[in-house]
Amino acid sequence: MHDNKGITRRAFTQSALAAAALAAAKPALSAAPSGVKMYKNLGVGHLRVKADLQQAMKYAAQYGFGGINADLGGLAKMSEFERKDFASMLKAHGLQWGSSGLPVEFRKDEDTFKKGMADLEKNAAILQSAGVTRVDTWIMPSHAELTYRENFRQHRNRLREAARILKDHGLRFGLEFVGPQTLLVAERYPFIHTQKEMLQLCDAIGTDNMGLLYDSYHWHCSGGTVDETLSLTNDLIVEVHVNDAKQGVPRAELLDGQRELPCATGVIDMKGFLNALNKIGYDGPVTVEPFNQPLWDMNADDALKATIASLDKAFNLIEA
Repeated sequence: MHDNKGITRRAFTQSALAAAALAAAKPALSAAPSGVKMYKNLGVGHLRVKADLQQAMKYAAQYGFGGINADLGGLAKMSEFERKDFASMLKAHGLQWGSSGLPVEFRKDEDTFKKGMADLEKNAAILQSAGVTRVDTWIMPSHAELTYRENFRQHRNRLREAARILKDHGLRFGLEFVGPQTLLVAERYPFIHTQKEMLQLCDAIGTDNMGLLYDSYHWHCSGGTVDETLSLTNDLIVEVHVNDAKQGVPRAELLDGQRELPCATGVIDMKGFLNALNKIGYDGPVTVEPFNQPLWDMNADDALKATIASLDKAFNLIEA
């Protein structure tokens, strides 16, 4: 932990002024129809761009993103004063927080789960002190040993414990259904892989801070429809991921780890997806999660340029 005494009021003021200057100099975000509340969010980990929170903030301001994901590890190294200082700089850049991943391994044995839960109160407090309000994780769509009912019960019980702690710290909790059919049959027992099933799990958990990490790839792979998206409300979506699917691959054969940047192939109905989200008033982060080796092989600047260009193209599909 850093020493609070090492941060002076003068240093705080200078850092805020520097942030404001950079925010003023950053490129304007591409025009979007009035009334669009969702924002283009940068998740450097998804792009395999190496950057700490300070660098991620600079990248976001430089390339025209509207937010950055929260790195719990980076925030944990700061004092509470430094976290508040960083949140002020984020705001001065014209940026918002995206989400943070759930720092608990709930998919394995009970001891591993309890070990993660022992630190969740502390970690949730760290996120809260920085102004982060969104946490999410993914649910695997098959299991080697647990039947659907057994797996559902385990997820409900474990995630309820986590959700209660997150709620106490003002954190919304998003769960991602994973849609590829290739993962549904990867293990003996199928599990949640659709929007409807995941909402049933959220309801069963029973806290009022639950929602979806809503991914366009999983939406497509699971056979999701625009009408299903329109049936949601803003408070049921914690974060959105966007990407595209490989051309020429049947839906049933799509692989989770092979995707394209949004609007790269047109296989996924990005226009329908984003316009439906806009109609329900979604106001959170939209983050590119491409799982794309050519992008991962790029240097940071080229990867960031390609990513923001794909988000600009996607947002330009939103109709007034």
